[in-house]
Amino acid sequence: MEPDTVVLDPAQLAALHALESLFDPVGIPRRRGNRWPVAFSALRRRPADPHTARSGIYLHGRPGRGKTMVMDRFFASVDTHRKRRFHFHAFFAALHTATHTLGSIERAIDELLGDADLVCFDEFHVTDIGDAMLIARMLDTLFADHRTLVVTSNYRPADLLPNPLFHDHFLPTIEQILANLDIVTLDGPLDYRTRTAHRDTGFLAGRYVLTAAPTGVDLASARGRAGADSARPSHDGHPAAAHIGADPGDSSDPERPAVDVRLGNGRSIRAHAATDTITVGFHDICAAPTSAADYLRLTERYRHWTLREVPPLREVPPDWSMRLVNLVDVLYDAGLPFTIHAPEPAPELTAGVPAIPDLARTASRLGELPLIAR
Repeated sequence: MEPDTVVLDPAQLAALHALESLFDPVGIPRRRGNRWPVAFSALRRRPADPHTARSGIYLHGRPGRGKTMVMDRFFASVDTHRKRRFHFHAFFAALHTATHTLGSIERAIDELLGDADLVCFDEFHVTDIGDAMLIARMLDTLFADHRTLVVTSNYRPADLLPNPLFHDHFLPTIEQILANLDIVTLDGPLDYRTRTAHRDTGFLAGRYVLTAAPTGVDLASARGRAGADSARPSHDGHPAAAHIGADPGDSSDPERPAVDVRLGNGRSIRAHAATDTITVGFHDICAAPTSAADYLRLTERYRHWTLREVPPLREVPPDWSMRLVNLVDVLYDAGLPFTIHAPEPAPELTAGVPAIPDLARTASRLGELPLIAR
């Protein structure tokens, strides 16, 4: 469906009008039909008067309210080639690599963004103190360049980097966000992912398979093994460790033995892999010290994904749950079919896990998959 054929609800329409108002204070005419004037590209690469104009919009709200759709509709309507749109996971992984290669974050941003005047980030988030420091430098550079920045997020600015041990260190950057971006809430009453008809394409071409609940699983022992034999060096040919939440009846194709799938930097995970298909256990990829950058690299090789033996997330350490959040985000944004095998439906699977707000987005996305009971 084309963006302009979607009927916006009042909250979405208000958010779109806020995006359009970015250009009103400096007298640029509003849209002609569905396109912004070509003059847009000359607008934001000059110093902005902080008393009359902001550098962009910070659009936040709960999952499924239409933030990405509204931003993408706005992005498509801007009639210039000097614009870039990224999922934040993908951009941040590229920024890490480019900063290491080029030696400075400023050169890395110039390499990634080029002459873009409009920069859009989908699903902006800050959950790690190491990432937070690089994100702070990134935002300083973007604001200094006077690019127009639009981000979507499930977090209010004040809730970024929610870990109380580190949150205070990020407060200066939160103040920068508040000073440079207009904060717009898009938080209507409906999660549209629960109301839309199923589409048998992309991420939604997968399935949510309900499996028998595991019995007799020693969670403490399995947790202790996670650091010892997950994300192993590539030369290690030993069998994979026992899985948390293993479903004895949920075995992989015996004609396709598990192999070491390389992640880079001498690391690998155990998985059943074919030409463009990967089947991996939760323990092998989420209990291991893997990252969104690893998942992004894997999506370049594998276009169909199955994740097996996913336990109730309240029974595993929070960092394992966070890796599932990152994996689902990467696959959803890449539009890759994803099948998950778990003993409970998504709302119950993700319930009772403290301090991981992004799980609400994960539950919403997993809830879009057709549910199949085994």
